[in-house]
Amino acid sequence: MTRKTESPSIQVRQIAEECIAVRLRLLTRAVTRLYNRALRPHGLTVSQMNILVAASCLGQARPQDICRVLHLEKSTLSRDVERMRIQGWLKKSSGEDGRTSLIHVTPAGGRLLEKAIPAWREAQQRAKALLGEPGCAVLDRTATALRRGDLRETG
Repeated sequence: MTRKTESPSIQVRQIAEECIAVRLRLLTRAVTRLYNRALRPHGLTVSQMNILVAASCLGQARPQDICRVLHLEKSTLSRDVERMRIQGWLKKSSGEDGRTSLIHVTPAGGRLLEKAIPAWREAQQRAKALLGEPGCAVLDRTATALRRGDLRETG
């Protein structure tokens, strides 16, 4: 908590040094870069791989199901799905009522996912080394709580 007597420059420096959002974004960019470098030879980004994994696990998936599982905005998913559809990795079809669309992993998308797993494993090991055991444990607990709905935004 800042005191009223602190100057604005001290408060700004405190934000620069302590802001959780800034530090998490820094970490997220570093980890994303790590995975993207490993997956680049396969023509894949970590975001695309996560969508392929989610769609594979869900089978026929409605876009909102993938968004819910991955905590993605619908517009972000739409952009990636369209690029992946053009690449032949995903297919979109109409749901039973014709109003909803379903996303499926194509055979080419499945093969790509299988070929990319060793690169993912390499990136996973590097990310674990970067975060260390305590960092991975905190991340696992927090992600589990988010998925269960235990952690919610307040306010």
